[in-house]
Amino acid sequence: MRPVDELHMPTHAARPSPVTPVVGLINADNDPHVPDCSSPAVDLERLIVGVAAYLREEDVQRVRDAYALSASAHAGQFRMSGEPYVSHPLAVAEILVGWQLDSQALCAALLHDVMEDTDITKAEISDRFGKVVADLVDGVSKLDKIEFQSKEDAQAENFRKMLMAMARDVRVILIKLADRTHNMRTLGCVRPTKQRRIARETLEIHAPIANRLGLHAVYRELQDLSFQAMHPMRYRVLERAMKAARGNRREVVGKITDAIRTRLPERGIEADVFGREKSLYSIFRKMRDKHLTFSQVLDIYGFRVVVPEVSDCYLALGALHALYKPVPGKFKDYIAIPKANGYQSLHTTLIGPFGTPVEVQVRTSEMHQIAQNGVASHWLYKDSEQSLDDLQANTHRWLQSLLELQSSAPDSAEFLEHVKIDLFPGEVYVFTPKGKIMSLPRGATAVDFAYAVHTDVGHSCVACRINQELMPLRSELSSGDQVEIITATHPNPNPAWLGYVKSGKARAQIRHFLKNMQVEESSQLGERLLTQALRQFGVTPDEIGDASWAQFLESAEQKNRKDALVDIGQGKSSATFVARSLLKLQTASEAGTLLEQPESALLIRGSEGMAVQIARCCRPIPGDPIVGQLRKGSGLMIHAHDCPTLRRNRKDGDQWVDVEWERDTGRVFEVGIRVVSANRPGVLAKVAFEIAECGANIQNVGMEEDGSLYTQIHFTLQVSDRVHLARIMKGLRRVPEVVRINRVRAGDKTDESRNTPL
Repeated sequence: MRPVDELHMPTHAARPSPVTPVVGLINADNDPHVPDCSSPAVDLERLIVGVAAYLREEDVQRVRDAYALSASAHAGQFRMSGEPYVSHPLAVAEILVGWQLDSQALCAALLHDVMEDTDITKAEISDRFGKVVADLVDGVSKLDKIEFQSKEDAQAENFRKMLMAMARDVRVILIKLADRTHNMRTLGCVRPTKQRRIARETLEIHAPIANRLGLHAVYRELQDLSFQAMHPMRYRVLERAMKAARGNRREVVGKITDAIRTRLPERGIEADVFGREKSLYSIFRKMRDKHLTFSQVLDIYGFRVVVPEVSDCYLALGALHALYKPVPGKFKDYIAIPKANGYQSLHTTLIGPFGTPVEVQVRTSEMHQIAQNGVASHWLYKDSEQSLDDLQANTHRWLQSLLELQSSAPDSAEFLEHVKIDLFPGEVYVFTPKGKIMSLPRGATAVDFAYAVHTDVGHSCVACRINQELMPLRSELSSGDQVEIITATHPNPNPAWLGYVKSGKARAQIRHFLKNMQVEESSQLGERLLTQALRQFGVTPDEIGDASWAQFLESAEQKNRKDALVDIGQGKSSATFVARSLLKLQTASEAGTLLEQPESALLIRGSEGMAVQIARCCRPIPGDPIVGQLRKGSGLMIHAHDCPTLRRNRKDGDQWVDVEWERDTGRVFEVGIRVVSANRPGVLAKVAFEIAECGANIQNVGMEEDGSLYTQIHFTLQVSDRVHLARIMKGLRRVPEVVRINRVRAGDKTDESRNTPL
């Protein structure tokens, strides 16, 4: 017997006495397409009646055959509630019948646990029901044959597998959501700690997926069931309060309903009007987030107006605003700008009788069905596929984004992290310069927008215009903003972007680029360090044969030469050790006489990238004596030879590298100077003019005044080398008001060794 899903827990033990499962708020919207499958008496004939209502006879027979195989495979297995285990796949299939999914999905639902819990193989399913059904079952099944280091790794990899299968066929996730819904309905049979863990997972992953696919009824039900399992006492208290509120507010609700039903026909609008109740979880979340009591949550009840045509939506809205005063700023038009999951409606909040705020949603019947069933509407309403094009396109784009995240995430845990970020609904709708609407997560920045347009645009963005004004890339976007991205010729993502991007795609692509760039730069640095080490023995890298490399890589358990060079560049391996190992493997005839030579210094340009970094503590510039500190996993850090931070923080595992500046680095470096001058008008302008005359750029400037006759001005300048800095300081001495100049290190009050009194 293979490992099984702890939600299902089939057992071959003697059948226990039946336990009545705890059932939450089932089918809160009274939606006919979400059947209540919580009862143990789910039987085959009821399923067949539902299937026969919309499928052909041969498809009905396939469903019977799938049930027969499932019942045979699960024979002798029982759920923890005491029911025969086959009742679970039957319940899952009945939920899918409510969405009128095809026979392939129904067969897969009936067989979705046989590969995990029985000896039935994918090949057997494929032979009897076809490759598509076998792939669907495999997509829902977990990776039970692989050993993982932790339960978290196993969970992340299972979700990765499921979501990748979903990207190929969305029916995988529909089966999984039906599976999780029935399990949550019967969760009361497992111990409380497991209930809470499973409920938290459902709230973080499954419910947001249902919302992202537009399955609103399933989304609400999973949220309420999770809330019930995680906080049973709070759930019961709120449930009692809701029942009491139904009686207390019945008069208000009835009066508003009658008023709307009377007013709309007077304006010639045919409409179905019905009240809706806010879900218990949404009430709980509002009380928690806004620190409200139950009595302070006024919008427990809302109203939904369903009309025939889109034009009727706006006519109905006008009639409602004439009936009750609208609350300013509480109107949202999701018809003109649909949500990312295809949801469309007009939302408005009115001041009803007795001053009670009332939310009203206005939509067409087609919008209502899509709002309830989302992507499942593709199967449920086949005659109106033209109107589902946008929904399917949005779903397809999201599924493709999962494939992009898959390719850029190095492991399952990071992939799951990115997916969780993207699962929460987008709240910001912005426009491209051509007028295209894009949906982004709340708090998204211009960098998120750039990556949403295209990965290459994100990698190359350097600035942005928001509503025709130049703005920083970290600027948060608001709904209605028009955003234009300004790009550079070469891609150069900034690691600082990771501190403020919100979308999973942007975060994943930035990390992927930086990781690849760091690997390439570390490889180049490793090659230079190895070349330097080999030259100590009078050998060049070309003299090391492929056979010696192959033996070394095998002994070091490295896949290829590049990996070995990356380890050297990142400080994980010593270049001298690798050089000695290669030379020992080289025969005397190939290498000649090996005599250790004086060590040659590694030349530093300062533009090597992340593999070689200039230390911020001392900020050396060309002309300063320098030393290289190679730390494990961090690359090569360049310090000034007399850096006080370097002396204080030396580590045993550090490797020291002899380095020198290249003669022409071709770039500028940051350096700090302090100027003490007389406190007179115009001094800053004179000092800045002299710096500009010497061809230097001022990166930052700050001033300190202590009430005396003198002022300290702190500059961060960009200079090419030490000679350039000396020329700047010489120019500043010509300013009459300047009395003292000195170069400073970051964090130092003063640097007397570089003090230059006048």
